Amino acid sequence: MVTQTPLLVSGSSASCKLRNIFASVDAMSCPQRLNFHLHTVHSDGKMHPEDLIQQAIALRLSDLAITDHHAIEGYYIAKKYLARQTGNPESLPTLWTGIEVNASLIFTEVHILGYGFDPKHEAMQPYLQSKTTAGLDYQAISVIKAMHLAGGLAVLAHPARYRRSPEDLIPAAAALGIDGVETYYGYDNSDPWKPSPRQTEEIRHLAESYGLMHTCGTDSHGFKISRRL
Repeated sequence: MVTQTPLLVSGSSASCKLRNIFASVDAMSCPQRLNFHLHTVHSDGKMHPEDLIQQAIALRLSDLAITDHHAIEGYYIAKKYLARQTGNPESLPTLWTGIEVNASLIFTEVHILGYGFDPKHEAMQPYLQSKTTAGLDYQAISVIKAMHLAGGLAVLAHPARYRRSPEDLIPAAAALGIDGVETYYGYDNSDPWKPSPRQTEEIRHLAESYGLMHTCGTDSHGFKISRRL
């Protein structure tokens, strides 16, 4: 039996590989090749991790991340399930550690996605307790720092969904050292999924102005990883 152990790397190795992946992201990357925003029953999604991985394999995704809110259990279950799959290892997707964390950025609650971090690192523990943090831990600068200390990358999720505009939030996040923004996102929940053109253009321009990477994901909360609900 041929199996593949899903990728779990930390530090500069993870950052380098992820940066190369994100450098290739465009409007066609998600959901047929990449999906870096997915939820399971371990936060507020409807899918079990095993079902999510089955769909990822069927779609022939190359890379994905489960980004449950303040929880990592879904990743561990998916990792074990993926490791049990047989066949050509190169045909299986790479599963990255992921998380979605609530944080305060210029007095606005935003969501920060973390990728490729070591989930056992001490800095990440406040954010893996299945609840929103408070005090200093709740500040965006603390969240970004924790993800970096754990060897990962930090990304501002869906920048056009907040009380403050992307024009306010993206420069503020860049000043705190965030690595990227979720440029390609379907704000209108279309089926089939596609990134919203107007918001994508605005956010892509802002991200490039501040030297930030682009990511993409469906933000799936339902029974299909190829759409949001």
